Amino acid sequence: MKIWGDNPKIYGVYNKPGPTGKFTQKDVVASKKDEFSISGLAKEYQVAMRALRNIPDIREDKVKEISRKIERGEYYVSAEDIAEKLIQTLLKEKI
Repeated sequence: MKIWGDNPKIYGVYNKPGPTGKFTQKDVVASKKDEFSISGLAKEYQVAMRALRNIPDIREDKVKEISRKIERGEYYVSAEDIAEKLIQTLLKEKI
């Protein structure tokens, strides 16, 4: 690379006499140990997640109750309820 013209700052950097590349260490800073802390909100979240893990995925009492109603012929769902649920599900998927 060639630099044309009068650039005293550039020439001054490259034409300086003296040692280069030497490093002197003035102050030594002791490094601290890495630490982490969990916020109060995160702790509450952990407690909630533990509680949710203990809740079963299937509500067996509800399943047994509906099964008994089906066996006795007492379980009835209206066509309007089914249609409403289908429409709600389809609208949620489009959004």
